[in-house]
Amino acid sequence: MKHLWARAILGALLCAGNLGAQVIDSAPTRPAVVRTIALDARLALDEGLKLGDTVRISALPNDALAERVVVSALLSRRADPSEIARQEYRARVHLDQLQRLISYGDRVDRFAVRSSGDSARASLLAVINNAAFGFRAWPSADIAVRTSRTFQVVRRFNRAIGVITIVASAAFLLCILLLKIDERRRDVAALRMMGISASTIVRSVVLEAGIIALLGSIAGVVFGVIVARLVNWYFQGVHRTTLAFTLVTPETVVFACLLSVLLGIVAGWFAARRLVRVPALTLLGR
Repeated sequence: MKHLWARAILGALLCAGNLGAQVIDSAPTRPAVVRTIALDARLALDEGLKLGDTVRISALPNDALAERVVVSALLSRRADPSEIARQEYRARVHLDQLQRLISYGDRVDRFAVRSSGDSARASLLAVINNAAFGFRAWPSADIAVRTSRTFQVVRRFNRAIGVITIVASAAFLLCILLLKIDERRRDVAALRMMGISASTIVRSVVLEAGIIALLGSIAGVVFGVIVARLVNWYFQGVHRTTLAFTLVTPETVVFACLLSVLLGIVAGWFAARRLVRVPALTLLGR
């Protein structure tokens, strides 16, 4: 079990937190066995640590009996939305070191076991749950669902905002097209008096509205991609993470373009049908 690692949460400040770590001068002779530690890459950057540095870890700051360890690895922050708001550092130490640091003895609050398949997972869950009173095993998928309820609420809220935005934009688009086509009533009247059928006028207006909607959606996609990259660049730098805060997926682009063209065609057809039903002389104001 010497390669078993456990995760310990470090305080934001080394002297004020539960784990004190400081760089010390390299001694001419080191102990026969020097343990290793994996530090958060943000901690290494903030404190000027690098691979191979010797640090001391203890449960209390400035502990004379602190254990010397060597920084053997740097941990990048996971792209996990649940960890963005948590600014504490993290480290990975050996299990026996963790037990000494937190004085928790041979007890654990929770542990993870990797199974080899669905059948092995089911039998493993049964064995753990029947081992003793108080034990409860959960599949990782169920834990993810239970711990992501906040994000599910946010997702539903964003979906509601999206639906409201689509409905409002459709009404706004219809009003704009009604006004624009109404301004061309003299042109429509001239076409009608020249013998152009109402269906031809409607088709031309619908085609024009669809092209305008498509061009507008393309411009919106380009604008969205630029804004998404700016948002990711800023917040990834602030939180020092690789998490993508905004995404412009191909599915979103296709859906937005199709919806925009569809709304443009419907609004153009409604506005054109409203105009061609009016007699040509009335359109000319006579």
